[in-house]
Amino acid sequence: MVSSRRSFVSLGAAGATAVLGRLLSPAASHAAPASRTAVRPLIKPPHLELGDTLALINPVIGELRPADVEAVTTSLEGLGMRVKNGARVEDCARNVPVSDVDRARELNALFEDRAVKAILPIRGGWGCARLLPHLDYDLIRRNPKVLLGFSDAAALLLGIHARTGLVTFHGPMGISSWGPFTVESMKRVLFRPEAVMIAHPAGPSPDPLESQPHTVTPGRARGRLLGGNLTVLSSMVGSPYLTDTNGAILFLEEVREPISEVDRMLTHLEQAGVLDRIRGLVFGQCTRCAAPASRTSLTLDEVLSDHLKPLRIPVWRGALIGHIDRQLTLPMGVEAEIDADRRTIQLLEPAVR
Repeated sequence: MVSSRRSFVSLGAAGATAVLGRLLSPAASHAAPASRTAVRPLIKPPHLELGDTLALINPVIGELRPADVEAVTTSLEGLGMRVKNGARVEDCARNVPVSDVDRARELNALFEDRAVKAILPIRGGWGCARLLPHLDYDLIRRNPKVLLGFSDAAALLLGIHARTGLVTFHGPMGISSWGPFTVESMKRVLFRPEAVMIAHPAGPSPDPLESQPHTVTPGRARGRLLGGNLTVLSSMVGSPYLTDTNGAILFLEEVREPISEVDRMLTHLEQAGVLDRIRGLVFGQCTRCAAPASRTSLTLDEVLSDHLKPLRIPVWRGALIGHIDRQLTLPMGVEAEIDADRRTIQLLEPAVR
């Protein structure tokens, strides 16, 4: 940090020389590392069972149709779960304005509700990060339960994990396509207190939106799983809602962003010191990301190679993480090992208790 003029003068000649030396050194030309939020002791939520109550919330800003709520409820009840709406879901479905504070209170109340075992956003959008200053983190820490979602909900997953140590889960949410692969992946992680292997399914993809998995940099690495939507995560750098990435295995996904924006955000993570401290990386899907506009533009593979190969850490891409029908469930904060050659993620401990 640059000293004020008054404190600079008070340093004396020797102190001033030392400060000037640091300011003029080659290292001073690099961006300062992002502020770090210490890694908190891990808190695991109780595992789920059939018949448990899942609560639906709408933490984003935007339209919520009554038909969406009905469809999500039907899907989850079809999985053998009970469904409860948060206090503000009906208001959102009737297009009644709901403030950030009220959305946060809804989430706080559901964490406090002992009958609720899991909380799911109904849909994505934008605005989840606006709730973070209004959440009661002591209350959440005392009442651990499953919080599951993706897209903009990554702000809640990352923020609550950073402030409480609660294991949160990147995976399907209300309006997701609850197909067999997605359901089985979710149940293996949330319904069983086991250290499970998470692997890409064999065979060709049934979904044309899915990119095929491949190795970027071979090898294996161990660390804490941390990640989510690239836009959301990069916007949280420097805030108290992103845990220190030192020793982490980072996973990322993106949707409807041109490759230039993916490059810009990875550059930001690199220059903020986020990428320098991770041990491995899994890049999921970049769904409907715009193709290069000209032959001189970089492809997604070239962008990933430029940013990630110099790190000399294991990296693979094409995992079923993101805005696709088939979705993996990944626990935030849990120790795992990735194998970039086999394209696997092995949990080294259960994510639930």
